Amino acid sequence: MSRIAIITGATSGIGMEFAKLLKDDASYDELWLVGRNTDKLKDIKGVAIGADLSDGGVKIITDRIRQENATVGLLINCAGIGFKGTVLSQEEQKISDMLHLNCEALSLLCCEVIPYMEDGNSGIINIASSAGFLPQPGFAVYAASKSYVISFSRALGYELKERKIKVTCVCPGPVMTDFIAKSQDGDPELTGIKKMTAKNPDEVARKSLDAYRRGKRLYSCGISQKLLHLACKIIPLDWIMSMIKW
Repeated sequence: MSRIAIITGATSGIGMEFAKLLKDDASYDELWLVGRNTDKLKDIKGVAIGADLSDGGVKIITDRIRQENATVGLLINCAGIGFKGTVLSQEEQKISDMLHLNCEALSLLCCEVIPYMEDGNSGIINIASSAGFLPQPGFAVYAASKSYVISFSRALGYELKERKIKVTCVCPGPVMTDFIAKSQDGDPELTGIKKMTAKNPDEVARKSLDAYRRGKRLYSCGISQKLLHLACKIIPLDWIMSMIKW
């Protein structure tokens, strides 16, 4: 029986950086790298699994776990999508895609994989976002989907507490990945405070993995995001949303 780590969204960004960090980790016999474009996974040591989580990908992964009688030591959910724009200006398909991948696919994959985890020796890292700390006009659906991931992860971690299966929810701010351009209709540039607080994906992956190993349930990546999290608890949301718009 092999012990595996699974990383979704491994073809780029934070997911790829997690893969680089874990490729030689002796804790796992195999590293399963999940993505739609397996060509991008060839340069990373691991088992490339072509799967679209928004279209039957969850079943592909779980069927393979059963076939290989594998034990899942770690599941890292990095796959996600976001589009900027007001709710009324966004296409129905884009809204559906965000909710399906960010919320539904993540939840179902967790539920399907947990039965193959060992009590006291397994865990989950879910990549959310500091956008989930508060409503964000102009990014409303994405922010709401990440708020769901935060709530789901924290409740799931509590439910799995007796089994000592760790669940860490990571909330980074802006990260310098392809996500920025995709979410901004091809514009790769950040402006204002987002530009000043943006981090590189390798730093986010490294610090997130450390937070998971230390048993953190919610990790705000960076001092600016920790301050934002605190501000959301003590400052009226209308004030913060006005500041974000400014």
